[in-house]
Amino acid sequence: MTDAPEVSLSELPDWLAPVAKMAPSVRPEQLSRFLPPDSGGRPSAVLILFGQGEHGPELLLMERARQLRSHAGQPSFPGGAVDPVDGDPEGEGPLRAALREAQEETGLDPLGVQVFGVLPRLYIPVSGFVVTPVLGWWREPSPVRPVDPAETARVFSVPVADLVDPENRRIVTHPSGFRGPAFLVSDVLVWGFTAGLIDRILHFSGWERPWDRAREVPLSARA
Repeated sequence: MTDAPEVSLSELPDWLAPVAKMAPSVRPEQLSRFLPPDSGGRPSAVLILFGQGEHGPELLLMERARQLRSHAGQPSFPGGAVDPVDGDPEGEGPLRAALREAQEETGLDPLGVQVFGVLPRLYIPVSGFVVTPVLGWWREPSPVRPVDPAETARVFSVPVADLVDPENRRIVTHPSGFRGPAFLVSDVLVWGFTAGLIDRILHFSGWERPWDRAREVPLSARA
């Protein structure tokens, strides 16, 4: 087991200050209506990695392979289940898991990532995952790529400016009755758990701009 990454606020860029300030105070019910059950659920973690790119602040995402059984073709944060090698799922395990999974999926060097916050655990009912969102600053960027094309179709970064642009905001609707925020960015539709988290981070960090919630995108029953 590797040493757990230290949560540190030192030397963050000024533009990340609103996210760092938001993280310790936000409550789980402010992020999602799906909260972890009292018992059960598989511990997991995702890495919400902010970097400084050619077009300003950006967020790292990946697109899942279309042949997967679960969440096929959907954009997502890097992440996955907390394994025994990661340690205590109630302690530092999710931090290790977020960085380990990100390395396994995108090839990034975890030594270049500074963990600066952890958001409350949330629940994904369709998969049974209890998810810890880990906030990271890509202090020393490294090359990324789909490490296993059978699992990951592509790895890409989205400028925060595109995420907050009202022209790129949508509401998705699903035959199941699900309605939620979405983003049309980088030639993909980001929706579901990932879009919901991005939406709440933008809102509680004060980055959100007014957008038209009447602009809907219907999803097929297979989505």
